[in-house]
Amino acid sequence: MCASCGCQGQGTTMTNLQTGARAEIAALTEHDSRGDGHSHGEHGHGHFHGEHHHGHDHHAHDQGHDHVNAHAHDHSHEGHAHDHSHHRVDLEARILAKNDAIAAKCRAWLAGREIVALNLVSSPGAGKTTLLERAIADLSGELPLFVIEGDQATSNDGERIRAAGAPVVQVNTGTGCHLDAEMIARGLSELKPSVGSLVLIENVGNLVCPALFDLGEHAKAVIFSTTEGEDKPLKYPHMFSAAKLVIFNKIDLLPHLDFSMAQATENILRVNPDAVIVEVSAKTGAGMQTLYDWIGAQRKAVKEQALV
Repeated sequence: MCASCGCQGQGTTMTNLQTGARAEIAALTEHDSRGDGHSHGEHGHGHFHGEHHHGHDHHAHDQGHDHVNAHAHDHSHEGHAHDHSHHRVDLEARILAKNDAIAAKCRAWLAGREIVALNLVSSPGAGKTTLLERAIADLSGELPLFVIEGDQATSNDGERIRAAGAPVVQVNTGTGCHLDAEMIARGLSELKPSVGSLVLIENVGNLVCPALFDLGEHAKAVIFSTTEGEDKPLKYPHMFSAAKLVIFNKIDLLPHLDFSMAQATENILRVNPDAVIVEVSAKTGAGMQTLYDWIGAQRKAVKEQALV
């Protein structure tokens, strides 16, 4: 269950839009809610996360039992509520720990292949898919580019990416409001991105839960549209503080909007003084070269790190 919203993340499927192959992905929440403390989804889903991580899980599980036993005499409503709350916190901790373990394997797998993976997050309608279409059109001749597309339902955006010319795997999370590391591990195993490539992960439209779940990415990039309020970074500080890059999209609409770019920028830097801010229009292409230069610098740094 998601530590922020309680979503169950059930019914997750992955579809390779090139081949039509479809598979189910058992969410991390489904395993841990059974209380067995390990993920059955770790078996045979890619060579970079096939190990078990029992140590932390059993420790957390044992702590939960100790707590319940220590308060076994308390049969009051308050006592049961406390136990339920402790179990929920314990469950959330195990889910996030398991996610982080898989994310670490994804990150090592990507680094070993000099692949830069960017986790694109935004509110719904900020222009993630349009920005991806523009990037694919502009960069496809320069570097190999692969996409993992996340949505609760439909493959509409994934089909748009495929039509733009990039290999894409569609992950539908069902009731889930974010992608997790297990989904990315499965997606990478299916996509098989080439050495030195760029992997763009379009997360589910949501600025809350994606901040909690490490996907093994090189960086989180928040897409912030000029059609949103300037106070968005203050309302969702965890997401903006977790991002290396903030992409202001739809700057072509500024003449028609009551939106202060200066105020929005000030709010971003108040939350995250180290954020790199790029202003673009995915529709017209304005500012996109600045974004590509930033991506190029990340790819160069990854290649140099691989030589160390």
